[in-house]
Amino acid sequence: MKTNEYQESSRREFLKSTGVLAAGAAAVGLVAKPNLVLGQVKGANERVRVGVAGLSRGRGHIKGYLDVPNTEVAYVCDVDSNRLASSFKTMEGKQPNPAKKITDYRVMLDDKELDAISIATPNFWHAPMTIQGCQAGKHVYVEKPGSYNPYEAYKMVEVAKATNRKVQLGTQRRSYPGNIEGIQKLREGIIGKTLYARCWYSNKRGSIGKGKPVDPPAELDWTLWQGPLTEKPYKDNLVHYNWHWHWYYGGGELANNGPHFLDVARWAMDVDYPERVTCEGGRYHFDDDQETPDTFTASYDFGDKGGITMAVSSCHQRKPDKLTFLSVYGEGGKMDFTGANYNVYDLAGKEIGQNRDKAGDVPHFTNFVNAIRSDEPLNQEIGNGQISTMLCHYGNIAYRTSGALQIDSKTGHLTKGQEEAQKLWQRESYRKGWEI
Repeated sequence: MKTNEYQESSRREFLKSTGVLAAGAAAVGLVAKPNLVLGQVKGANERVRVGVAGLSRGRGHIKGYLDVPNTEVAYVCDVDSNRLASSFKTMEGKQPNPAKKITDYRVMLDDKELDAISIATPNFWHAPMTIQGCQAGKHVYVEKPGSYNPYEAYKMVEVAKATNRKVQLGTQRRSYPGNIEGIQKLREGIIGKTLYARCWYSNKRGSIGKGKPVDPPAELDWTLWQGPLTEKPYKDNLVHYNWHWHWYYGGGELANNGPHFLDVARWAMDVDYPERVTCEGGRYHFDDDQETPDTFTASYDFGDKGGITMAVSSCHQRKPDKLTFLSVYGEGGKMDFTGANYNVYDLAGKEIGQNRDKAGDVPHFTNFVNAIRSDEPLNQEIGNGQISTMLCHYGNIAYRTSGALQIDSKTGHLTKGQEEAQKLWQRESYRKGWEI
């Protein structure tokens, strides 16, 4: 099966598991704007206008779009006025029409001439923004993980399908030429039947300390930063990055870096949902406010299709170990992915193939724009992308409950009798007016 065929097959399976095959927006309790023309694509030479929200990772989005021909960044959006001003300044003079600076992304949704929104906000914003963007007739590029929990993952896929919008998940390795070539080599049997994949992530993150309740800084709209969440007091070690390590806002390293690793692993192994997931570890390195583990191993059993593990050591870089990004083991050898390229070895350890292409975000943004302009297939359509994100959600739920989950490999849902885990399937509540 060719790579694009595999991606489309996975997408169909996810959509099938959500129960949405040919539903309209009303079927999921969401109503698109009445003047929306669904499925419309632009002419091959038409300019595509995009608005970028979240200007940390969003700076990479801006740079990427500026390198895509005939694409304009029409809006830059952030709830921090300092970041908004800084990001705007970096793109001055780089396109004919200056972008508009806004703090509330909903301004973009009301612009009928805007084609797409590009979301680089914290995880808890991903699904609400994507859903509202699709409802407003916008195509959406959304960073990984794309959802905060399984409920949001399924719901955003339903809405993308119901509104017929192009939604690309920001797991950009799906557009790396070297990775695409490597996966094709695996499909052609370069190492025989694939049996197992192992991912490693290590870093040297420091302590986040113990935060104190204080007034939010003047440049930050704290209420809008929280958006769909029930409001909590501000504390001084949360924004702009350490929210990742609090369960209320983020999903730890599994939701942060896990989607990149596990997506390529799942792609390489040609699998969708697992049958069993385990995750064990802890917060070992520091005594601070971090709630998510800094060291853990998540394991995924796909039955006779093989398995995947992801080992994380985020506070101890483990340089002596010389870890790869991902190793895929087969009956006839192994393939190591090092990010953008690969090396292949036979069972004796002799190198039998390699690729040295460089990494870069631009191909993924180009693919997204081409999908809007000419209906080119997305390299990481949200339905397929959220299957990979679900692996991250499973791992976190397992870690926070019994340590192990049983999964219905056809639907991706938990099997019966796992009440404690089921409580983490979706958020208890959202701020009034932001319910999903």
